[in-house]
Amino acid sequence: MCCTSQLSATPQEVGLDRAREIAASVATALALVLVVTTSAATPGFAQVAPPLPPPPTPSAVSTNYDQSAGNSTLDLGSNFLERLGNQSSGGVNRAFRTNPGGGGASASTEDPRYRTWFEGYGISVRTDAQGDFVGDKRKTLGGVAGFGARVAPGVNLGFSVDQSHTDIDVPLALQSATLDLTQLGFSGSVDKGPWTWAFAVVHGFGKIRSSRDTGAGLATAGYRAAVDGALTEISYYWTKDQMRVVPKGALEYVRATSAAFQEAGGLDPLDVGSTALSRARVMIGAEIGRYFIFDQKILDLSAYGKFVDNFYQNLGSVQVSLGTQNIVVPGIGESRYGMDAGASASLSLTSVARLYVNYDGKFRNELTSHQGTLGFEYRW
Repeated sequence: MCCTSQLSATPQEVGLDRAREIAASVATALALVLVVTTSAATPGFAQVAPPLPPPPTPSAVSTNYDQSAGNSTLDLGSNFLERLGNQSSGGVNRAFRTNPGGGGASASTEDPRYRTWFEGYGISVRTDAQGDFVGDKRKTLGGVAGFGARVAPGVNLGFSVDQSHTDIDVPLALQSATLDLTQLGFSGSVDKGPWTWAFAVVHGFGKIRSSRDTGAGLATAGYRAAVDGALTEISYYWTKDQMRVVPKGALEYVRATSAAFQEAGGLDPLDVGSTALSRARVMIGAEIGRYFIFDQKILDLSAYGKFVDNFYQNLGSVQVSLGTQNIVVPGIGESRYGMDAGASASLSLTSVARLYVNYDGKFRNELTSHQGTLGFEYRW
């Protein structure tokens, strides 16, 4: 009996296992059909490509070095113009034309007809941040050689050459540049009693070399720059004993340009368009001076101050391109109002030779400049 019951249970178990296998096969087949049906209904779903990244766009900060170099060219043109104007209307030169022998000499003494001068100078400039411009530091070393002549009573003309090298640093943007600039200047003055009318014109040309850290190497470029400017000035020479006061008023116009260029090297080198910026200003002020005589030498000390109104500023703009993307970057400039101030010491070694040292400072809301000059003049 026990053996019969045990044998009769085996077919049932076999039947259950067979049913489970059939059910599993049916479920697998249904799942396969569902997958195939879904794939057929959405044939492109598995083949969609990932979206392409947007094309790179240039940054307005990327050309801070170009903005700084343009302003350097403009400022160097202004500095040369104003130094030429001072050569014509400055108290020391005016005093020698009026009283060539120095203190105590007769005003009718015939002064030397020709003169030549040589100068070395250094300039330090700091520009504050403005909009997308992060600020810069500039250092310039230069030299001037000039020649002048009296072509008629009270009429003087001069010609000079200025050669300078400027290092430009834009540290927060990891950029730098150099500017090598040659300027040619022509100046003149006309004396009429205590009045002097002076003028100066300059033309300059140079080369800018830039470097920009892109994080994957340096992007570099080299391109041309130019500057043109003119200045006219009227002054009144008032003297009392060994003192003098010289009120002055001047009008100045300067225009600087730079050529288009293309960077090379680094990550995403830029194409940068040409640019032009210009400025017109009025300057009103006065010089105060006094001379001292000792050991047959003349020591002249003077100081000046003037109010500056930049009544016209075309800061320019430049188009910056990277592939098919481009932006327009505005230029930078000075505040409209500011002050200039300076001092000078001159030592006449003989009646025809003198040494002099000058300090000139420019003070604006966004810019501060300091210039020191050491010069030698010889007349014959």
